[in-house]
Formats: sequence, structure tokens, C-alpha cells
Amino acid sequence: MRSRAFSVLVTIATLVWASPVWAATITVAPLPSPVSGTVTIAVSVSGIMKPGPVKIKVDGALIATCPLPPCSAQWNTGAVADGTHTIKVKALNALGSVRAIRSLSVVVDNQPDVSGDGPTIAGCRVFPPDNAWNTDVSTWPVHPNSARFIASIGTGNLHPDFGDIYGIPFTTVPGTQPRVPVSFYWDDESDTGPYPIPPDAPVEGGSDRHVLVLDRDQCVLYEMYNAWREGSGWSADSGAVWDFKINATRPPKWTSADAAGLPILPGLVRYDEVVLSGELRHAVRFTVSRTQKGYIAPASHWASSSTNPDLPPMGLRLRLKQGFDISPFHPQVQVILRALKTYGMIVADNGSSWFITGERNPLWDNEVLDQLKTVAGSNFEVVDTGPIVTP
Repeated sequence: MRSRAFSVLVTIATLVWASPVWAATITVAPLPSPVSGTVTIAVSVSGIMKPGPVKIKVDGALIATCPLPPCSAQWNTGAVADGTHTIKVKALNALGSVRAIRSLSVVVDNQPDVSGDGPTIAGCRVFPPDNAWNTDVSTWPVHPNSARFIASIGTGNLHPDFGDIYGIPFTTVPGTQPRVPVSFYWDDESDTGPYPIPPDAPVEGGSDRHVLVLDRDQCVLYEMYNAWREGSGWSADSGAVWDFKINATRPPKWTSADAAGLPILPGLVRYDEVVLSGELRHAVRFTVSRTQKGYIAPASHWASSSTNPDLPPMGLRLRLKQGFDISPFHPQVQVILRALKTYGMIVADNGSSWFITGERNPLWDNEVLDQLKTVAGSNFEVVDTGPIVTP
């Protein structure tokens, strides 16, 4: 899976017999300081005529023994306290004699970064401030094909596809949550498991059956589409892992748990931000009934065979026109409409046109949310955020 993972490459040279000290060389692959998440410690050894085992320890605890070099170990830094830690490697010959020892100090910092004005969930900042979801597009130019895109979506009004008993649920878990096996139908475009999905994780109602789980200690999001319990783990059509600490996207032409190859949770309208904080500081996920075979970054995937250039591609970004008067609306609805003027909304999937997505939460007041249904799609315009990628 593409959670935050970095490689520590340790190259060990053997003792030169005529020398009173052991000669050792260490090479570190691109590695930030501090490190967080899962670290791959990869070790290669040279200069031993008959090489033997390689042992890797962290703070004195053995985490891997390989019969012969090269050797690698997965180190979950979330299981240790933040601060300086020591990686120690021993290279032995075939007779079991130590021929080289190398120590490396690393600084671990898994504290969530909640600096800046971006959105947060369970203490985790949802992507860096310059992430596309958090970008203010209120002054960006209108797309030259805006009118035709809007016309192709249709003449309907906004529809809140969330409320007290419907919408997409999510849950958060600690970094100690047991990881379970997952299998995917589209395994060539999914991040492999295991995932920290609890057995009672909430599942979206309807046919999509999304499951969204946030590791609140490492600030890593796990999402699955059409997910079902299977034995001790889960099966799903597709799955994706998102590290909130970095601006990673899916590989080109890859899907995610969403058709557009986008994360889902960052685009949900959430109760805590609308009602409790009174400020929604990110773009919103929404669906349209027909799309073209193309996408605009940060989307990475299409879900259509149509080459009609007037149909919206996945990742198309719309914003509510600045002149639209939001003053007659309930204060909670004003929070949402204000965000649609500032951050806009992004085409993430095929579905009913003008449906914006939010979390399922029993505290929502559906009568208040219904005011969104009076906002016509004609009050939106398309923002020019980049070229359309097509086959």
C-alpha cells in the first residue's frame, strides 16, 4: 500500500583484517527528518567472502533476521514514542562471526500536523494546505467551456445526498487497531492490505457500500468500495490508502474507492465543521449522471466511454457564482454555500446530477439541509483547473 513509506538503505563493508577498526559505509535513500508511518529498512552487505546472517534491531529489539544479505525489515514507527531511535545492523559470516556493525540514529515524529487553516478530522490535518481539496479557487478563471459543461449536467438543483439516516459514514481507529486481510476485485489498481478495518466498521447503505476508516494516530485513511466482511477480514471491489501528511495522488488511470481516483472522506460535508465549527474549508464531492472519457488532476481515472467534449470529465471543478445571494438561507446552509463559492465542488463519480455528498450523522436537521434543493445548477460555473487527460 502506498502509506507513507521511506527506504533506509544501509550498505555495510566488512572489516579489513589489517585495520584496527571496522570499515563501514552507510548510504541513506531520500529520507525526510523526522520520519513517520511505516519505514522500510533495506540492508545490503559487501566484502564478506562467505556471507552469513544479517540482523536488524531497533533500540535493541530484533525486528528482522535474514539468512543471507540483502535484508529488509518493515518498521512501524507509530508503535514507538516520538524522538530519536537507533537502528543497528550486524553482518555475520557463514561461521557466525560478526564481520560488521553499523548504527544509525533516526528521529520519529508521528504527531499530526494541524497547523494552518485547513480542515481537520480527529486531530489530523486533512492533507497539506496546498492540496487541491483545500485550495481557494474563488478567483480562478472560468473554464472556456463552462456553459456547455453546465448545460450537459442538466437543469436540476443541488441535492444533499446526506442526512440523519443516509450519506457516507466513516470511523476513526487508533494506530494499534489490528490489521486484517483484504482482497480486491480490481487488485491491479488497489493498494494491498492488510488494512486496520474493525469488524464493526460502518458500511454505506445502497449499492456503493463504501467503508472509510481513518487511523487517527498516523493520519492515514483507508477506503474501500463495495466492501463486505469475509472471514477474518474484508473483500471489496477496490481500495485506496491516503496519507494525510503528503500530497500523493493515484497513479495515472488508476481508480480508488471512488470512480475518479479521488479520496472520499476529504470531500464529505461533515456535521462537525458545518454545525460545530461553522466553517467548511475544503471542496465538496458531487456526482453527475453522465461524464466523458477523461479526467482533470487531481482525479486519475474516468468511468465513461463517451468522447463528447461537452460532458464533464472526472475531477471537473465547479463553484457557486460569487453574486449568488446566500443571506436568505439558514446559517448552516450558508456555511456550505460559502464553501462552494470558495473551494467549489469536484466531480467524483457517476450518479444523480447535482448530488453533493456528506457524512451520515443522526444529528443533521434534514429540513435545514433541504434548503440546498432550491439552489439551481445554473448558479454554478466551471473553474479552469488544468487540462483534461484523455486516451
